[in-house]
Amino acid sequence: MTTTTNDTILFTTTASLFAEVIIPLALPKNYTWAIPVHLKDKAQVGCRVEVVLKNKKYAGLVKRLHTDKPAAFDPREILNVLDDAPIVHTVQLQLWQWMASYYFCSEGEVMQAALPTHFKLSSETVLLYNEEAGDDFSHLDNEEFLVAEALLIRKELKLTEVQQLLDANHVYPVIKRLIDKKICFVWEELKHTYKEKREPYVLLNPQYDNEDALSELLNNFTRAPKQMELLLAFLHFQKTEGEVKQQDLLKKANASAAQLKGLVEKDILNIEKRSVDRIRQLPKNIQIDFTLSSAQQTALDAINTAFTDKNVCLLHGVTSSGKTQLYIRLMEAAIKEGKQVLYMLPEIALTAQIIRRLQKHFGGYIAIYHSRFTQNERVEIWNKVKSGEVKIVLGARSSLFMPYASLGLIICDEEHDASYKQQDPAPRYHARDAAVYFASIQNAKVLLGSATPSVESYYNATTGKYALVEIAERFGAMQLPQIIVSNTRTIKTPDKSRVTISPDLKNAIEQSLADKRQVILFQNRRGYAPYQVCQSCGWIPQCNHCDVSLTYHKTKAKLACHYCGTSYPLVPVCKACGAHVFAQQNFGTEKIEEELQELFSNARISRMDVDSVKGKQGHDALIQLFEQQRIDILVGTQMVVKGLDFENVELVGILDADAILGFTDFRVNERGFQLMEQVSGRAGRKEVAGKVIVQTRNPQHPVIVKVQQHDYKNFFAEELLNRQQFFYPPYSRVINLLFRHKEAATVNAAAHFFAAQLKQYIAAYLVGPAEPVVNRVRNMYLMELLLKIPKDTSVNNKVRQLIYTTEALLHADKKFRAVQVIANVDPV
Repeated sequence: MTTTTNDTILFTTTASLFAEVIIPLALPKNYTWAIPVHLKDKAQVGCRVEVVLKNKKYAGLVKRLHTDKPAAFDPREILNVLDDAPIVHTVQLQLWQWMASYYFCSEGEVMQAALPTHFKLSSETVLLYNEEAGDDFSHLDNEEFLVAEALLIRKELKLTEVQQLLDANHVYPVIKRLIDKKICFVWEELKHTYKEKREPYVLLNPQYDNEDALSELLNNFTRAPKQMELLLAFLHFQKTEGEVKQQDLLKKANASAAQLKGLVEKDILNIEKRSVDRIRQLPKNIQIDFTLSSAQQTALDAINTAFTDKNVCLLHGVTSSGKTQLYIRLMEAAIKEGKQVLYMLPEIALTAQIIRRLQKHFGGYIAIYHSRFTQNERVEIWNKVKSGEVKIVLGARSSLFMPYASLGLIICDEEHDASYKQQDPAPRYHARDAAVYFASIQNAKVLLGSATPSVESYYNATTGKYALVEIAERFGAMQLPQIIVSNTRTIKTPDKSRVTISPDLKNAIEQSLADKRQVILFQNRRGYAPYQVCQSCGWIPQCNHCDVSLTYHKTKAKLACHYCGTSYPLVPVCKACGAHVFAQQNFGTEKIEEELQELFSNARISRMDVDSVKGKQGHDALIQLFEQQRIDILVGTQMVVKGLDFENVELVGILDADAILGFTDFRVNERGFQLMEQVSGRAGRKEVAGKVIVQTRNPQHPVIVKVQQHDYKNFFAEELLNRQQFFYPPYSRVINLLFRHKEAATVNAAAHFFAAQLKQYIAAYLVGPAEPVVNRVRNMYLMELLLKIPKDTSVNNKVRQLIYTTEALLHADKKFRAVQVIANVDPV
């Protein structure tokens, strides 16, 4: 018999108790351990436990407690329960199970992605003395003898202690020899790595708490004037601030640690170390200081009405229609109901600007969570969310895994963005889709927001699966920017190279600078030039590990592979013909920045891409400079496209629309429309009408025509017809199977074997196998197999089981055992 109370399962039976435990490994199914009698009262679902599997220790997470002893094996006992209370809720475990099933991975891999590193613990190698070895060490060399003798006395040694004993870092050969000679064996010890932050605070000795004693002290304080100054500064600081940190006191009083030490030695002041938060806390308050426009209010009312019937609503609002203000109103309502809100953004970069706005309205109710925080900071935020202290979480896709105590609303802003999809490692989940599932088991609502919704989301909204609310006008009655297409095919350059800045764009930039307005230029390639080519024979430098050309980075004077990250020195001589002259083909953000500096020498120009933005605060610092109008022209990659709001931007330039539309992918038109419409939306958001110049060699391309008209609905209708004709989403579900191996022939044979097995059952759903456009990455050869499956649950389950079975058959063959099979569900 079991009794459930929240997340804790209490067992009243006297039978043996077992735990299904998730450990951070890619196991096909969760392993079961027995719970010893002395730990039965401590074991709870959601708590971490210390377990051993193949002589290695793990910090696992209890998923289920039960009394069913496994028939196939005798479970080992767990060693310890590591938590007094669960660190995750049962709904999180439900999300993990769904993600593992849907995205073809293990719950251990989901756990690895979900938990902060410090919750997963780390293992430290320990050598245990083998009692059967005896004490005759005459057959050992000097280093082995030292370690063996220490083990005989201590019985166990940590790896760090062996290093100290031998005064060397490279101790593994010695340890291996001792293990081979059966002097010792290796054990793994789990250790907690989270450390609370402690800071010294200065306090007045309690004997001076009354005014008479303090007056007598000050009147009789004749010596040490510097100490007297420090004491007076402390008393003032204490009166105005309350608690006094040692660091702040010494800084404000311009005093030394020695002066403070003197007051402590005289028993006038005391030093006390206290636990403090790593992240600065703001006062908790709600302050909404804006009024919605009539269009916004209508949309807000429609969203609230929609939520009475449906759990998911798509908000389709044109760029600068004021969607963020609607989010703020919805968050305000959720907090007043005692609920928590998850506000998801596709990129960490976007959190920098929006957090300042949200903190203005919600103060300490809000917290940010993403991968650029330290692991200690992430643990602290995790605990605050679990306790319900934090009401709003703003973050990228990993924020979905937080332990929400009472989640009421999920806002998925820029829901169309491909960055919501995790690529590597597993789980390869889509945060938007996972959020919809997570909300359904939490009884929460989901608002998807975008000016250019994904085809799947808009289809779900127009067919009634989701509610649909639309805002067709910009906030403040501002007009959508005028889009001018510049045909670069007709422009001749002296060296016949691609046009970087067309005359139309150059004139428009000059006019914007003269009007004291700012400019954003978008090019979706970083570096100086995507590749170099020998002008004599056409040879192109390639990566040694990937089948791609190397990108030229001029400022760093290197060639770089953007697939594996390997850097190479510049190639002065062609390896094919020995010629010395190379031409840089096409252009990246680095080259654009250089050309702008030549054309507009008096302008303040900055670049925003992965190469130029460094550090935790680098992106935010650059955005703030642009907001403060200390940058005139900002050139960048997709970082400048997504959801940023700048009041003074009049002109946007899309420098190479053809590169955006040149990929071989069924989503290429959708992504091209979204990118160009989103970046054009950065122009003319306040006061002055915006202008967008699109440079292209194909001005009649259907996507460019639709962008020029800001016509999402007609674009969607045409795209839907194409998707239906070729049976792509939203009419099907796509699974991409990627095969990887170090030998091309092996991976080719494996992919064809896999396809042949599947064709016996689902031949109509298969495309391929075939080589991808880049067929070698990091010395691994690649093959792809695409499955287009009807959106039918029974068919989906059948296909999933077939894939699992076929993978087992493939790996049963010795020659295919090392072939990696990666399933990517709903690729973007």
